[in-house]
Amino acid sequence: MRIPFTKMQGAGNDFVVLDETAGPLGLTAAQYRFLGDRHFGVGADQILGVRAAPTPDVDFEYVIHNGGDGGEVEHCGNGARCFVRFVRERGLTAKHSVRVKVKNGVLELTEGTDGRVTVDMGAPVFALEQVPFDPRELEPVPDGHWQVWPLPLEDNKGFAYVNTAQAAIANVAVLSMGNPHAVQIVADVDTAPVATQGPLIERHPAFPNRVNAGFLQIVDRGHVRLRVYERGAGETLACGTGACAAVVAGIRLGRLDPRVDVDTRGGRLTIAWAGGEHDPVLMIGPATTVFTGEIEVPQLP
Repeated sequence: MRIPFTKMQGAGNDFVVLDETAGPLGLTAAQYRFLGDRHFGVGADQILGVRAAPTPDVDFEYVIHNGGDGGEVEHCGNGARCFVRFVRERGLTAKHSVRVKVKNGVLELTEGTDGRVTVDMGAPVFALEQVPFDPRELEPVPDGHWQVWPLPLEDNKGFAYVNTAQAAIANVAVLSMGNPHAVQIVADVDTAPVATQGPLIERHPAFPNRVNAGFLQIVDRGHVRLRVYERGAGETLACGTGACAAVVAGIRLGRLDPRVDVDTRGGRLTIAWAGGEHDPVLMIGPATTVFTGEIEVPQLP
């Protein structure tokens, strides 16, 4: 099967975008992994499938699959910005603002005159069962106007949910931005244990659907640095929902102002949140087309 594609990136978080407005291509998880492979495929953190509107109240639908494991995920902020740039560049819409259905809801996306895209990411979710997060015997520690969870990071095989002298502890703030996040504050993201703690947090038994692990360095109340180890993808150059989750966590913990510049390894995002549980999180950032092409996708189970 030979299919056309567009390679895009938002703050270094890169995507293969597929036009499925005429109908889903029916790709398997193995075929998504092939497209995401940086040696044999196109190479991407995620693959975005752009589809026709399923209901009259939205303009489009899109689905997101990891390039690393081929699994479908609920949300991707950087991908949402690339999505709106894609549909406008391809002439699929002339609107500057569009409503799009994703797995866990509807997003409002607006392309500005400066080329940056603002995404209404919806309100954060703090109810633990909706993240989902199952603390079992873990006990939260009050911090600022909120709390963090001391998460023991022993080998997850046979994990006992107890704090032991041998276990490393990650103090994480837990929330969902349409997908689950565990955010910890670190002194310096350059030396943070992303490669070692990231996989342990991602697959910790307290997160039944796994989790995105954020490592947040606070420079001042309006400026942070961030690295994120993403579910099914490993560390990426940027994570839009991760940036939103990190800023929301920092605000609730009393460390950040309502509007924050987030420096990722791939570029800068701006996140704004008024602080109320029902207030939407706004994300502003770039979206760029890298190249277009066609690729022969092998028949894979």
